[in-house]
Amino acid sequence: MLNTPWETGSDLYRKLVVSALVATAIGILVAVGGAATDQRSLVLTGIPIIVVGMVCHLAGMVVRSRDARRRVKDMR
Repeated sequence: MLNTPWETGSDLYRKLVVSALVATAIGILVAVGGAATDQRSLVLTGIPIIVVGMVCHLAGMVVRSRDARRRVKDMR
């Protein structure tokens, strides 16, 4: 069995990772769509959506490290 973060991660970690991927993808699509159609408002709307995705990603990293610390503590 591979010991990947996805397999060993909690449900919260998985939800945060998927949320981060979805939010970032939507933000990129909105920003690229706005750039392609020369609509600055769409580009400026896409940027905060990308930031939300990055915040979810960072939260997932915090949850993952917390879970790893708990696993190490339980093994002692």
